[in-house]
Amino acid sequence: MRYSLRQIQIFQEVAAERSYTRAAENLHLTQPATFAQVRQLEEHVGHKLIERLGKTLLLTDAGEIVLESSHRIMEETDNLEMALAELQGLARGRLRLAVVSTAKYDIPARIGSYNEEFPGIEVALTVGNREELLARFARNDDDLYILGTPPQELDATIERYSENPLVVIAPPDHSLTTHSNLTMRDVAKYPFLMRESGSGTRLAAERCFEDAGAVPKVRMELGANEAIKQGVIAGLGLSVLSRGTVTLELRHGYLVELAVSPFPIIRHWHVAWRQEKRLSLAAESFVSRLMNGSAVPEELA
Repeated sequence: MRYSLRQIQIFQEVAAERSYTRAAENLHLTQPATFAQVRQLEEHVGHKLIERLGKTLLLTDAGEIVLESSHRIMEETDNLEMALAELQGLARGRLRLAVVSTAKYDIPARIGSYNEEFPGIEVALTVGNREELLARFARNDDDLYILGTPPQELDATIERYSENPLVVIAPPDHSLTTHSNLTMRDVAKYPFLMRESGSGTRLAAERCFEDAGAVPKVRMELGANEAIKQGVIAGLGLSVLSRGTVTLELRHGYLVELAVSPFPIIRHWHVAWRQEKRLSLAAESFVSRLMNGSAVPEELA
């Protein structure tokens, strides 16, 4: 079979986006060129890989098989590049990270520190909600995944690396800011802004209300922490967010952390990867830095 790594990469992108147009944009190619490369791959493997049903692209059975193998092929290619770079005394390659949206306030600084040590490693960062990350995990799209609470049934290696306290926030002029020893029943009397269904933060908040026998008045569901922060500042309601998400707003007085039992809830950040996956040196180094601050593995020092 004569097919190229480039064809496999392009096929992966089309399979992920379910669109030739979006895949072409991501790869900085034209749509006809992207389509042609997939067609050539189909000719080489002797099977139709992608079918169109109306406006939707679907993978055939052969396409699913090729996609599963393609992830392993590209992973081995990355490992090969890193191994050869190591022989030359270099540290270069790629690291693909997928993080839940709440972690985007912390991870960029860690990436910056990492890149100072290893400027030759290209880091690709994808931000999504919990459900999106789990879907990416199932497809083996990335090297490492940063989550609040990974599902127990996840077939993964999981390491806890730092705390992630959740807090109840309010605008500074809210009537509850002058109260202490508040309960979930107290705050349940006021409107709440909630993350979308499936969000780990929302699940934690709902569990607290349920344990207290209370039901929150959900005024609005918002899919972004920034939107929730601005909504609370504007007086639209209270909310539960990671303290790391609102550090600046709390410091400058735009938001106030309410003294509500059982908050702050101490959750943790976890880094996860597929159990059967052999981590590249780039991924191993990043995990080491998460677990040990600025520590660097000796083989990459």
